[in-house]
Amino acid sequence: MQFTIHHIEDWQNIAETVISQLQHNILLLKGNLGAGKTTFTQFLLKNLESQDEVNSPTYSIVNEYNTPKGKIYHFDLYRLKNLEEVYDIGIEEYLDNAFLCIIEWPEVYEEELYGLKFHEMNIINTGDNREITFD
Repeated sequence: MQFTIHHIEDWQNIAETVISQLQHNILLLKGNLGAGKTTFTQFLLKNLESQDEVNSPTYSIVNEYNTPKGKIYHFDLYRLKNLEEVYDIGIEEYLDNAFLCIIEWPEVYEEELYGLKFHEMNIINTGDNREITFD
């Protein structure tokens, strides 16, 4: 699926569509700094009826949110330098016990997902708009 974001409100439609298409409990978010990964996550969590405040997990590495469907874990692996650091945060336990794991900057861990089913969203900031693909 492909989308174009012209205004921040356009994230609402994308969040609704993604929720209707979720078949796996892992969602990889890729995009450059400022592309809108956390903004998308805010809209997604709101649509999943979370009452929690959604912030970027840049420094905490992982944030936990509650929804009526279950726990959602939001990761930001940008600051992790290698696979060992990813395992040190206990990522496998999170993956096993979540309704959904949203992983920003997943590249350091991506090869370990081989054999697992997941969704991927790519967000490209074109300056005026955001071009999004979702699989």
